Amino acid sequence: MPATAGGLILSGGLVSFPDLAALGEAVHDCRRCALGSSRTHAVPGVGPRNARIVIVGEAPGQMEDQQGEPFVGAAGKLLDQLLRGIGLSRAEVFITNVLKCRPPGNRDPLPEEAQACAPYLDQQLALIKPEVVLILGRHALARLLPGHDSISRVHGRVLFKNATAYIPIYHPAAALYNSFLMQTLEQDFQAVRTYLDRAARQPAPVPAASAAGGTDPDHQLSLFG
Repeated sequence: MPATAGGLILSGGLVSFPDLAALGEAVHDCRRCALGSSRTHAVPGVGPRNARIVIVGEAPGQMEDQQGEPFVGAAGKLLDQLLRGIGLSRAEVFITNVLKCRPPGNRDPLPEEAQACAPYLDQQLALIKPEVVLILGRHALARLLPGHDSISRVHGRVLFKNATAYIPIYHPAAALYNSFLMQTLEQDFQAVRTYLDRAARQPAPVPAASAAGGTDPDHQLSLFG
């Protein structure tokens, strides 16, 4: 199999990497879509290899593109504040985005761009094996949990997929533009704290069996009420 920046190209164009460092090198060399030519810096993601929580946003912005790190602008400062509010720090979580390169003018990610970046995000989750994935915003929701309701309907809920808890949350940038969302965002982060505390006290919940006798990979547990 041909190698690329420490990874192997598998069937269907999927990429397998031995570790996050090799994956990061591949992201910096990536030209899988046109964003590889328009970016200043690629933004693979930052955080510990054994993080319990992975935070997935939508795409790098201008400051992220300039510095090569995710969530370093105003939305990143709010994210840090929200994490501190539930007793966590940036150093404890792994932070990345659906897209690893900034779309021109901070426009929405295009489907083909998200598809091109999909192997990198999939491999990050496979390498880290987090207990919880925080989904920030509608584009990240569409990528990680396709077919679910809008972010306005599922935010603050715990959705289980392959024994991993996924918690959709409004993107911090949304609260910067719409201040009325700030209280909701804080409540959603408190839902994350509630889930972590519950998970520490008891075994991980088993998805409910379906009527056919199998399991439902997207079993939902609301933490409100």
